Amino acid sequence: MKRIRTLYWPAVWDTLALLLWGLMLLRYWWSGRLAVLLHPDYHWLAIGAGWVLVGMGLWRGVTLFRPTPPSASAGAHIALLPRQWSLMVLLAIAVFGLIYVPRPFASDAALARGIADPVALTRSQPQQFARQTPPAERSLIDWIRTLNVYPEPDAYTDQPVNVTGFVIHPPQWDDNYLMVARFVLTCCAADAYPVGLPVELTGDRAEFPPDSWISVQGEMQTETLDGQRRLVIAPQEVLTVPEPKNPYEF
Repeated sequence: MKRIRTLYWPAVWDTLALLLWGLMLLRYWWSGRLAVLLHPDYHWLAIGAGWVLVGMGLWRGVTLFRPTPPSASAGAHIALLPRQWSLMVLLAIAVFGLIYVPRPFASDAALARGIADPVALTRSQPQQFARQTPPAERSLIDWIRTLNVYPEPDAYTDQPVNVTGFVIHPPQWDDNYLMVARFVLTCCAADAYPVGLPVELTGDRAEFPPDSWISVQGEMQTETLDGQRRLVIAPQEVLTVPEPKNPYEF
């Protein structure tokens, strides 16, 4: 009579955890959502980890069919949680990651982090800055970095500006002002911080809802906004545009 093999459940859970974590990372890559979570310089690490975890999961799965089941004591180590609990936590996170669709940060997160004072939020503190990029080609983060080094707004009056970002309605500003903003990523979404520039509209900002994406072309001017002298965009054209594939700046 043929003997029915008993499943070795610890190895089954190991296999599932490795495969699900690998598939979760690869899913973010395939769906293009990895850019929402990580700086592009680190994408290869996440993609490589995904393939390695899938390979390890397949290898672990093959051991289930060997005549001698894998030993639970192999590779034993000290852990804070019992092995079963750790595996359940890993599996739950992997399943959540496979279901959840990450979204980029939006205006509510920017307001919570104090976007109304954008220059003070810039984390880079350059000692020297060569303004080689023409004003019309500067991105939002280029403008903020430039202001960090040369903070006098009058130095940029009448300079052309052409930037793209999402819309924020700072509650303390009048209804003809909005902010065009981007989040800056240095490593991953956990360290993202917002930067932005005020835009003075000729009409009401309600035409551009919060979190919608706009392209603003115009000139720089100096105004007193919220009790501070600020560099403000006087737009010649404001267009609604689709959210870019990568919504962050670096």
